[in-house]
Amino acid sequence: MVKTQGRRGEVAAEVHSDVPDRFQKDMKLSALAEDGSRRDLKVEEFWPHKQWLVFKFTGIDSISDAEALVGSELQVPVEQRAQLDSGWNYVSELAGCTVYDHEREIGKVEDIRFGAGEAPLLVVKSGRAEYEIPFAEAYLKRVAPQEKRIEMSLPEGMLEVNAPLSAEEKQAQQATRSRASHED
Repeated sequence: MVKTQGRRGEVAAEVHSDVPDRFQKDMKLSALAEDGSRRDLKVEEFWPHKQWLVFKFTGIDSISDAEALVGSELQVPVEQRAQLDSGWNYVSELAGCTVYDHEREIGKVEDIRFGAGEAPLLVVKSGRAEYEIPFAEAYLKRVAPQEKRIEMSLPEGMLEVNAPLSAEEKQAQQATRSRASHED
């Protein structure tokens, strides 16, 4: 949920559903907070506003109640989800999957980020390394969430461009910044 909207506890949410008439009065939803906690909600009413959908939930009656929901991801219970066509996956099914580039294990999906381009970015961690890999059809070979496995064919060098800096690279970057600031 993006922000509070109004004075009676309403919140504006960005909707990532392609299902027409997805939301209904009295529908039960969950708010997944950034810390991983979950809160069950019941839709009292909702309406479109600009690029968002504004929700009024039962029991959320003030701006401070609504502020507690900002930053949460609104989720439809699994049993109420629409059946997806073959080849489509819910983003929540990707978290925890292990990503492979051909047969090489890259790491586990820790998060999914939107808004950086056409494809969402899989945030993949392996030890202390973190990679942002586009979840783009062009790179996908096989997605098997029930097996917690995503098989990809990544372009040569993609992981290296995305890799964390080595100690030597950090020192060189620091030295370059230091020289640049002394030249000003």
